Amino acid sequence: MRLNRRTALGLGTVATAGTVLGAAAPASAAEATEAAPTTPARAALRVASVFTKHSTAAGGNWQAYVSVADPAGAPVVAVEADADRRIEAYSVNKIAVATAVLDKVDRGLLTLDQQVEVSAAIVVPGGDGIFSLDGAYPSMVTIGHVLANLLTVSDDTAVRLCGLVAPAAEINSILVAKGFPNTQVQPVANPNRFFLGTSTPRETHDLLRALVAGTLLSPASTTYLLGILRSPVAFTDGIRRTMSSDERARIATKAGWFADARHEAGVIFDRSGAAVLTYALFADGQANPEDFGATHPAVQARAAMGPKLLAAVDRIAGVGKTFRITARRPSNGG
Repeated sequence: MRLNRRTALGLGTVATAGTVLGAAAPASAAEATEAAPTTPARAALRVASVFTKHSTAAGGNWQAYVSVADPAGAPVVAVEADADRRIEAYSVNKIAVATAVLDKVDRGLLTLDQQVEVSAAIVVPGGDGIFSLDGAYPSMVTIGHVLANLLTVSDDTAVRLCGLVAPAAEINSILVAKGFPNTQVQPVANPNRFFLGTSTPRETHDLLRALVAGTLLSPASTTYLLGILRSPVAFTDGIRRTMSSDERARIATKAGWFADARHEAGVIFDRSGAAVLTYALFADGQANPEDFGATHPAVQARAAMGPKLLAAVDRIAGVGKTFRITARRPSNGG
């Protein structure tokens, strides 16, 4: 078993959880024997065990922050591994970019049906997403269409289209005002373009917690953003890979991948639609950095974690507002 300083921090989290619960057995034993935890503290112990097992097997470096909701008070921290390390967040920060754009919608400065131009010059050649596949420019799309592609297929050109209506400096100032000084895009010479920048596991976690608490955006924008992140077309290679369609609908998630990094952050909801687990999982330094598919070690680790995390909180009640998702029905055209 390969260990390093950062995965050791994950082991420390498991030990702390076991101490709080007074558990005589190791956390891994709890994962194997307890079918369905019924308290937030025990669920957190299970989550810690799952994270440690699969992140250690994948190797590399992991920076993470995961919590389980507790109706009696503050969330129970399950994993705290290098949680305040400021790192390149890559496409996970598209949630932050969307937050800034929707903040302007909430203030009446933009509308979702407002159109922006997709010019040949703004398309990222060979980038992830669909705009680079169009092959016919210019075209006009709405801001709503841009955000839907930004957060589902993680469209790279959608980042530049967001920059047309929310320049880098403005995005950063909005995020600072909302309490996220480490979650910042990286400006470039063109004020309307930027690299996706940095965050910390704790800040990404806290941004998601603020979103589901309704303190980040208006109710309409909150529902809109979570609806995209919970949609069937949202990221399915990681946490949601080995799940039914109903189970996937209980998870709002966004992944980010670049160079040797493979990140994912999101929220698991209980059966009523209340947030019950929030995760920010950042990983780099694993084998096969050229593999951007489902077989990368860190992506496989998150895929193995997903059903176990869902099971760990399946008998735990979430907190706050409920966000029900509209049932999606496949269409045969017509």
